[in-house]
Amino acid sequence: MPIEHDKLPVAGCRLPVAILLHAVAACVLLCASASAFASAEDEAELALAFGDKEFISLATGAKQALRRAPAVATVITAQDIAAMGATDLDEVLETVPGIHVARAYVTYQPIYVVRGIFSTPTNPQVLMLQNGVPMTTLYSGDKGNLWGGLALHNIARIEVIRGPGSALYGADAYAGVINLITKTAADVDGTELGARVGAFNGKEAWVQHGGTLGAVDVATYLHWGKTDGQSELLAQDIQTTRDKATGTSASRAPGPVNTAVNTLDASVDLGLDQWRLRLGYKGRDHVGMYVGAASALDPDSYGKSERTNADLSWTAPQWAPDVGVGVLASYLSWVEHTDDTNLMLSPPGTRIGPSNFPSGFIGGPNRWERSLRLSGYITYSGFKGHALRAGAGHDDLDLYKTLTFKNYIQAASGLPVPNASPVAVESSATQPHISPVVRQNNYLYAQDEWNFAPDWTLTAGVRRDVYSDFGGTTNPRLALVWDTSLNLTTKLLWGSAFRAPAFVEAYGINPAQSGNPDIRPERMENVELVANWQARKDTQVNLSLFAYELYDMIRVVTNTTPGTGGTWRNVGRQRGAGGELEAVWDATAAVRLTGNFAWQHATDLATNTNSGFAPHQHAYVRADWRFTPGWQLGAQVNSVMDRVRASGDKRAALPDTTSTDLTLRTSVNRQWEIAGSVRNVTNATILEPSAASTVPSDLPQAGRSWVVQATYRL
Repeated sequence: MPIEHDKLPVAGCRLPVAILLHAVAACVLLCASASAFASAEDEAELALAFGDKEFISLATGAKQALRRAPAVATVITAQDIAAMGATDLDEVLETVPGIHVARAYVTYQPIYVVRGIFSTPTNPQVLMLQNGVPMTTLYSGDKGNLWGGLALHNIARIEVIRGPGSALYGADAYAGVINLITKTAADVDGTELGARVGAFNGKEAWVQHGGTLGAVDVATYLHWGKTDGQSELLAQDIQTTRDKATGTSASRAPGPVNTAVNTLDASVDLGLDQWRLRLGYKGRDHVGMYVGAASALDPDSYGKSERTNADLSWTAPQWAPDVGVGVLASYLSWVEHTDDTNLMLSPPGTRIGPSNFPSGFIGGPNRWERSLRLSGYITYSGFKGHALRAGAGHDDLDLYKTLTFKNYIQAASGLPVPNASPVAVESSATQPHISPVVRQNNYLYAQDEWNFAPDWTLTAGVRRDVYSDFGGTTNPRLALVWDTSLNLTTKLLWGSAFRAPAFVEAYGINPAQSGNPDIRPERMENVELVANWQARKDTQVNLSLFAYELYDMIRVVTNTTPGTGGTWRNVGRQRGAGGELEAVWDATAAVRLTGNFAWQHATDLATNTNSGFAPHQHAYVRADWRFTPGWQLGAQVNSVMDRVRASGDKRAALPDTTSTDLTLRTSVNRQWEIAGSVRNVTNATILEPSAASTVPSDLPQAGRSWVVQATYRL
């Protein structure tokens, strides 16, 4: 069943089945030398140490066994996060098979590259949810240019789907879906105080509480943090290239990157019977520009973002015999601006075209957004062998205020010309970077989990989205799950997905990269073959093979008129295939070994060359050893391999990188817990790729770092 788009006829599925046949690489997890089977007591101790990872809700909207879920999915628990010593969401996602965390050149923003799908310096191909509610910003279509990281103290679980999810979640559930599930009163159960110090002058403190207030379950959380950030040296930036062409010497490279950030997070979770109210705030201040907002090293400019969210839900799983219902209303506010309204896009002394900028090339985009969403669903299990689910919703997406400050005007040629004054002035009325705009979406979806024969389940779903600006799109999925034997489950999955054009791509006002109101959504078709094998009682092995094709990819195309910059257009097409092999071995009640190996190859069909940027191979191995009561030692090794350049980039391929992390934790008693970690123990040089036209020397990542933390539970 092809994706439907109202404005264009679309061909049917064109994925060659033979492309699934890829050589399977082995992931070695150590030879067996311990007891073959764990006792019931051992299993209970393991569950306590690593949390409940056997179930997932993200795949169908209802809780079900992970091994039978109609998706390729991963679950990370709070216990898992503690065991790996992760302090930020990025460190957790790097351990998920098929995901590599790359970096954007501006604000050190993480890019979650799933299965080699990467086409822009932002991250709109992955849908980020918090408690099932989209956290998407409207301007860039992802989690925001001034994301500023996310601490994990208030996260109970992270559920991840690799592959399309638009049949259930709609826009941007394209390469994958990530759902952050925050802690409730039951997860906290008391009061916890914590503090952390670490490298880069990092400091954090937090408090969280879970309990009851009368009949209401209450969970509260407050977190404060500050860091100067890693400051690895950047050898060259875009100004280096510009200096060579114009004879100037304005570049501040070589010089340290700026990854400083101050953080403030707060949340309240209230539960009463079938009602739940969640309120949250995520503030990021003094956010360093990393390489610089326009790829020119800038140690002096900072940004600020504020995310405020609220959602109210009512669920009645047994509203009537065989009938369940649920309603959710949510609000998301996102504000993104610079600390002093200005950004140094290029340093003092730069020359662009015929114009000199002795005070620097200065700009300052500021944006205010709000997203209102209302949705509801109904489930019915009265038909034998069927679990039906249907839902509908409305989204009101409003970029309601913008301000633009700059010390130049954009000439008809597309080149900047200095203002009379070197100081940036507001130009929102004359040359805004974008004007306020509203987008609305109405959608319907239906899903049936049909157990049509013993050990066989077919999940079929479809969702119809109709947008006020670019029209409608229909996205189906089919998933056949077969309990092949007592220890083996196999799955055949097919689905389509779409990515809605970000507001900057449709409505941006910038002659260098003009918005295109006629732009269409990116589209995807994907097929997967999966085997989940309980090799022994203590050993789980999963293998996933996939193939996909991407259509109408959104890219900037240079205009035919010289000097007029480019325009966002649907011109890209990509085909990819690969697989993920993962295993967990509980060698004893005290030792768990986890590993995964992912491989992929993606081809840019416009040039018939490798798509570049994403690693072709990615390996991860972790060992957790509870060597004495109350003490645990963890070690993990992460290897990123075989990265080639995009078409036309003549630079040498990036070297393979391997980093090793160590974490030691102890529970002194039931109240105190102390942990320390060293990341990148060997101080390996790690680079993430950049476009040669922006940052010729690629993007340096942190060297060796350390962190120590203590928590106290009342």
